[in-house]
Amino acid sequence: MSRIVAGPFNRVEGDLEITLQTASGKVQSAEVNSPLYRGFERILLGHKPMDALVYTPRICGICSVTQSVASARALADVMNLSMPVNGELCTNLVLANENITDLLTHFYLFFMPDFARDTYADKPWFNDIHSRFKATSGSAAAQMLPARADFLHLMGIMAGKWPHTLSLQPGGVAKAIEPKERMRLLAIVAGFKRFLENTLFGDSLATISQLQSEAELWQWCDEKDWQQSDFRRFLQVARVQELSTLGRGTDHFLSFGAYGLQGQTLWASGSYCQGDNKPLAISQIAEDHSHSWMTNTGSPHPPAQGITQPSLDNEAGYSWCKAPRLANQVVEVGPLARQVVDGHPLIRDLVARSGGNVLSRIVARLLEMALVVQQMELWIKQIDPKAPFCHHGEMPGEARGVGLVEAARGSLGHWLEVKNGKISNYQIIAPTSWNFSPRDNQEQPGALEQAVVGAPVAEGEKTPVSVQHIVRSFDPCMACTVH
Repeated sequence: MSRIVAGPFNRVEGDLEITLQTASGKVQSAEVNSPLYRGFERILLGHKPMDALVYTPRICGICSVTQSVASARALADVMNLSMPVNGELCTNLVLANENITDLLTHFYLFFMPDFARDTYADKPWFNDIHSRFKATSGSAAAQMLPARADFLHLMGIMAGKWPHTLSLQPGGVAKAIEPKERMRLLAIVAGFKRFLENTLFGDSLATISQLQSEAELWQWCDEKDWQQSDFRRFLQVARVQELSTLGRGTDHFLSFGAYGLQGQTLWASGSYCQGDNKPLAISQIAEDHSHSWMTNTGSPHPPAQGITQPSLDNEAGYSWCKAPRLANQVVEVGPLARQVVDGHPLIRDLVARSGGNVLSRIVARLLEMALVVQQMELWIKQIDPKAPFCHHGEMPGEARGVGLVEAARGSLGHWLEVKNGKISNYQIIAPTSWNFSPRDNQEQPGALEQAVVGAPVAEGEKTPVSVQHIVRSFDPCMACTVH
């Protein structure tokens, strides 16, 4: 048995190290370490509740809107406050703008450049992928970045700035949309839609959205040359490299539900495992500190009763990340989980055939872009400039609230407690906390720790490329993982 400490990883938000035990050219076990403690949950203690809208977006610079939405929902729960329809529509649009930007950036700048490495120079697809996705010099970034910048103009109109906007409030949004601005928003989304259809997919978003099975996916791929679009390029690499056999995780998925409007969500909440769909049970979420550098290492506890007190005295600890569990089970979150829980036929079929893996995670991520951008056009058209955009309420002296949202990377939850008009407890479980957690008191490895087992390790590799593909298929944000 050999030991490899892989990391730090480039093109990952925050710090990440993975200790791998290898034998016979494969990973036998892994321990994932989030080495940067940040302390946001303690920083918030003693502040006025509304201060959370200022502090929590600073947890991350690339998913700050999601943190804002989760915080605003926790505050709304405390205040027993609902949003007008315009508030819901605008919140969905701003959140979708950030999420889709994040998914796009991941594919073009984080994931695909790994296949432009010289280690793949003998592959038949290499020359095209190298010229297209080579980091800093590939032709894909030169096309994607301007399209991404134009798309983010929606954020400027609706939220003032990005990251760390203050327009998102517990009762809606602070910025009303005028009729002429609504037309501008439609033009921005239409321009981004053209980029997706012409460059990423090489087909209409409707066609991609309606793919029903893995067989249909490969049939669609083979209808045109694999160099015709970036999605087909990925599928060609995935087929040759057999990415469907790499990085299989727990096959147990969780989603908090996404994009609420008038009591309904665009995608359902709940959990899914081996064909069994269950409704979301927030009461079954608990955090385990047994292998974390934290105090309170006894029994797992609900987030609302959580204590974030760092300590290096835990001899079993190897990460600052806690181990969140659902009914004592390890779950995976993210675009794949969202679409599996919601029941998209293509993703359900991929998971039924080969589980959660590198292929299915990337396909779900790209599918989600096709689905959401079409929905954004509908949301913009539903905005009524003459109707209210925000409701207001009173902050109670004592209360508890929960704010749940789906970030680009998966399920994000904020748990807030107010006493004597001040924040007495604030707990956060981020998507990467779920996916990159350490072991728990039952010695169950976290989702990534399970997914890398069996990954091939070539002679002399210090950070195995197969492990890098698996890590990036989850799209970790380590800055969000520990607080």
